[in-house]
Amino acid sequence: MNKHGLLHPELAQLVTQIGHTDELTVCDAGLPIPNSVSRIDLALIQGVPSFMQTVEAVLAHTCIESVVIAEELAEVSPALHQTLLARLEQESAARQQPITVTTISHEAFKARTVQSKAVVRTGECTPYANVIFQAGVTF
Repeated sequence: MNKHGLLHPELAQLVTQIGHTDELTVCDAGLPIPNSVSRIDLALIQGVPSFMQTVEAVLAHTCIESVVIAEELAEVSPALHQTLLARLEQESAARQQPITVTTISHEAFKARTVQSKAVVRTGECTPYANVIFQAGVTF
């Protein structure tokens, strides 16, 4: 049994296989997931696991160079938007590398998820609690 790190086998495999510029999506419980994209479903009950818990797990095990979020997140869920941006700034400072944040419409976001290696579904029920991570390199 794994003593440290990610316990979910599919998520652990994803973060070890992701390469530079590959994308992975962390989403709320309601985002439609394309049939062509691998689904890692973590949702247990409403709110479990939370979006930010899952973001934390991904950031702890993956080097990220940029993210994409829906512009609606700032309008509809400003507290979560600020929490996410603050966490990304913290990660950027710790790595001493910028993390670019791009905002697009929710419709464009949904269309872009087809490019992800996988979509990780959480139990989050906050509107627009979705992020696409683009992998960076550790050197």
